[in-house]
Formats: sequence, structure tokens, C-alpha cells
Amino acid sequence: MIADKVKRIPPSGIRKYFEMTVGMEGIISLGVGEPDFVTPWSIREACIYALEKGYTSYTSNWGLLELRNEISHCIASDYNVRYNPENQIIVTTGVSEASDLAIRAIVNPGDEVIIVEPCYVSYKPCVLLAGGKPVVVPTDLCNDFKVVPERIGEKITPKTKAIILSYPNNPTGAIMGKKDLEGIADIVKDHDLFVISDEVYDKLTYDGTHTCFSSLDGMYDKTILLNGFSKAYAMTGWRIGYAASNLEVIAAMLKIHQYTMLCAPITAQMAAIEALKNCREEMLSMVREYDMRRRLIVKGLNDLGLDCFEPKGAFYSFPSVESTGMTSEVFAEKLLKEQKVAVVPGDVFGDAGEGFIRCAYAVSRREIKEALERIGEFLK
Repeated sequence: MIADKVKRIPPSGIRKYFEMTVGMEGIISLGVGEPDFVTPWSIREACIYALEKGYTSYTSNWGLLELRNEISHCIASDYNVRYNPENQIIVTTGVSEASDLAIRAIVNPGDEVIIVEPCYVSYKPCVLLAGGKPVVVPTDLCNDFKVVPERIGEKITPKTKAIILSYPNNPTGAIMGKKDLEGIADIVKDHDLFVISDEVYDKLTYDGTHTCFSSLDGMYDKTILLNGFSKAYAMTGWRIGYAASNLEVIAAMLKIHQYTMLCAPITAQMAAIEALKNCREEMLSMVREYDMRRRLIVKGLNDLGLDCFEPKGAFYSFPSVESTGMTSEVFAEKLLKEQKVAVVPGDVFGDAGEGFIRCAYAVSRREIKEALERIGEFLK
């Protein structure tokens, strides 16, 4: 028989809409959050060279030390936060594994974990699989989907263990400024909590400056910092992420990693070294293109009457479809069937997402324009 806690977990709503488009011709997909850029050539070349040289073995469970050195240098250079590459950074198979490891390393059965919604679909299931209890704090459009610290404070109980944050946010594109985050840091101090901070979209910040949560006063030992290469360097299929935290937390995460994943692929790790060493300009070029697409799709959606605030980060717009009288799911399914435009209904990211759809602008400007035309026809 299947375990009860697995039965209670729904399949991924994002992957559902991905699978629905497989084999359909003429689809424009604004659904899956995957860059349409090919991984920069020098990164691919580093992988090819690694294969030619015969690098096909396991690595240390920690990941290649050279890669951890580069990650440590990048965090210190960007945010003035220093992690020892030898024992405070672990290379993971994507950020999804890193978040799972972080949750399982600190959550005991019955512990409560605060999750800010709308959010990435894996956080709540991972908490449930660890035996924890997800406690949702909703955000809303009137505050540009930023979480208000007081709302988090209202949910704190003696059983609260951690808060999961993800800014820039998937699916909304919201960001949190330093002052906003400091309010959450005060709550963390007062109640001796952990923060799992998924910052995989940090480089995709268009307005303002990204603040690394562990850079805040008193948050270094309280933060499990997650990041990776999928979004900024167009390396989704390479499956390379990392976690950085204090010695005790990383050691615990490593134990789980040893028994489940062992190590990330060596060729992908070597490619990631090249990305950090030599591909900053390519990364910044992609970010500039996303910025132009962001303005294009937001203006287009608003012109169509779908109220859409301007996202400040990531590569998602999150327009409201309430004016149509349809639920998020009905809108998404009918749009796919009638106009072959794939989007993700907002409710898959939590109840706070109902009435919205997620439109990824990780496609060309030409496709965005065509998708907007089709959405316009659908609305008629």
C-alpha cells in the first residue's frame, strides 16, 4: 500500500500543464519557467572538454572543491557574506534537492513551517514529507505580493521551526527590499527560528537591489541560503544548485545527500565553474533581454484588461483573471484548448494565487506578441 502522506500530496500543477502540451502542435508555452536561451557556449564547451578528458566519475559528496570555492567567492563578492567552501557549502542536484535537504535536516514531526504564498509548488509537499505542518501566510496584489512581517508574527506558535522565503518570487515576480526583510529578521531573532531562503532568481532583479537574507544583522547562523544555475545561466537541465549555512546545518544536510543523491554530475559541476568564472556578461545580457520582455508582456496584459502589476524580479507575470468570471484553472484549460497558449493557473501556487495565472516571459518577444494576440482573441 502507498504511504498515507504520499497519497495526500497532489501532483505538481506546473508539470501537469507541461505534460498537457506534449505532442500538441502550434503551442506557445508561457507555462514552464525555463529560459529559452541555450546555455552559453563556453559553459557547454567546458562540459564537452570534461567528457573528452574522461571526467565521468563521482565527486565528493560536498561537490568539487573548485566549484565551492567559486560559489563562496561569488556570494562574498555580491553580498559580503562569507561561507567556508570546505564545510559550509554543499553542491546539490538543483535547488529543488537543496530545499528538500534543508527542510528534512531541521524539521521534526509536528514542527510548523511558515510558507509565504503564492510560492513554488514543492515547499508545502516537502514539509509534509518531513512530517512537519505547513502554515500558510498569504500575500496579495494590493501589497505587490510582498509579505507583511506582522502577518508572519501572527502565525508564530511554540511549534514554529522555520520560515521559507523565496524572493524574487515564483510565481509573482515580487521582490522584498532590505527594510522589508529586516522586519522578518526581527521575528526570527525573537522566536529563535530558521529561515530557508531560496534566492535562485537573485540575479534576475530589475528594479532595486537584491538583499541576501543571511547578510542581515544576526541572520548568518539562522539562514539556509539556497541558489543555483538554472535561471541566471540558462542551465535548467544541468541540475546544479547549492546550499550554504552554518556548520551544523550543512553537516546534517550532507548526511541526507549522501544516502539519496550522493553527488551532482561531475560534468555539470565543471560547467558551473566556467559559468561563475567567465560568463557574467552572458548572464547580464540575458537579464537585459528578460527586462525588455517583462515590460512588453505586462503592458500587453494590462491593455487586454487583465490587471497585472509590474514584476520586479524573476521572469514571471501574474495577471488577474477575475474580471473574466472564470477560475484560474478554467481560464488556463480553456485558453490552452481554444488558442493553444499554455499558462499555469495561480491556485497551484497556493490558495492566494486563485484568480491569477502565471505567464512566464522566458520566451522570445515574437512569441510573447503572438501569445498576447491569441489571449486577446480568447477574451473576445
